[in-house]
Amino acid sequence: MKNFILELGRDFLFIGEEFKLQVGNSDFFIDLLFYHRGLQCIVAFELKADKFKPDHLGQLNFYLEALDRDVRKANENPSIGVLLCKDKDSEVVEYAMSRSLSPTMVSEYKTQLPDKKLLQQKLHDLFDNETDKK
Repeated sequence: MKNFILELGRDFLFIGEEFKLQVGNSDFFIDLLFYHRGLQCIVAFELKADKFKPDHLGQLNFYLEALDRDVRKANENPSIGVLLCKDKDSEVVEYAMSRSLSPTMVSEYKTQLPDKKLLQQKLHDLFDNETDKK
């Protein structure tokens, strides 16, 4: 997890693990909470060991609202959430996010680079295309 977060940038400051939020009379826990110095905002990471479910997105949005109302300081930007799931059904993700008012993106994170020969071929093709355009 540390390596993944470092790939996002080095401006992350660790706030807590299982960070406790109290809303009403209920306690909720954010898996990992960071502060990003460059963006000047809180970043919540929710880790799901299973496939993406629409309720994961609702849970994360709830946490972000609670952070913005109860934790964020007046000089900070709105909180950002990162939802990491083991797997996804692209159509389920599309439906879950279609009415979202917040800017939301979904991406696939690869833990291994493609084969070296494939990368070399792609670079070669890219440079050939650029040369042909000139």
